[in-house]
Amino acid sequence: MRLDTLHTAETPEGIALSLRPAGLVARGLAYLIDFAIRLGIFVGISITVGLLGKMGVGILLISYFCLEWLYPVIFELTRAAATPGKRVMGLRVVMDSGLPVTPAASLIRNLLRAADFVPSFYAAGIVSMLWRGDSKRLGDLAAGTLVVFSDQVSLHGEVPKAEPQAPARPLSAREQLAVVSWAGRASRLTPERFDELARVAEPVLGPDSAGATASQRLLGVAQWVLGRRAGAELRPGAGGGGAGR
Repeated sequence: MRLDTLHTAETPEGIALSLRPAGLVARGLAYLIDFAIRLGIFVGISITVGLLGKMGVGILLISYFCLEWLYPVIFELTRAAATPGKRVMGLRVVMDSGLPVTPAASLIRNLLRAADFVPSFYAAGIVSMLWRGDSKRLGDLAAGTLVVFSDQVSLHGEVPKAEPQAPARPLSAREQLAVVSWAGRASRLTPERFDELARVAEPVLGPDSAGATASQRLLGVAQWVLGRRAGAELRPGAGGGGAGR
């Protein structure tokens, strides 16, 4: 069962990237902003070429085509990988792998907006986005792209305070890292899931003499790993070696 909406992608170099797909509301607002920009440009062109007769009509049709189909592609291939509307909403377009979007993928995802529009008002695209956990519309599925929030995802936060507690046995460096990483996700997990994960570490927890939950006891171990001891503050340079000694 999914614990959050993060999409994890692995680069060819073996680096794991955590991406946060954008939902319907953020993408809908970005679309409205871009629509207003495109409409303003179109009206401006219409006024400019209105006196050119048939030539003006031809220029207007070409302008409409470019605004409808090439406007998003051009902006998505820039360094920001986003149209002005997406940039305002803090979004960007990337490949499933987390790599920059390619020209072919950008062109495919935007040309298939016609399929997302079926039967009207982007009904197919909306249903697809609501149905999928990664909020992909049909164009994204065909192109292998994702629309994600451009801000960095922080998986680990501050370790909650707890009474330091020595583990039942010495911990390896990998085990220490796992305990501290678990503690740093306290604000991202439900209390039930947080405690469920803590119970996996029961073998390294000391005796429970005060009726504390598994998560409370493991938080104490995390504080111990970070170098804290009962009645003492964190020692400079103590980060992580305490329990493995």
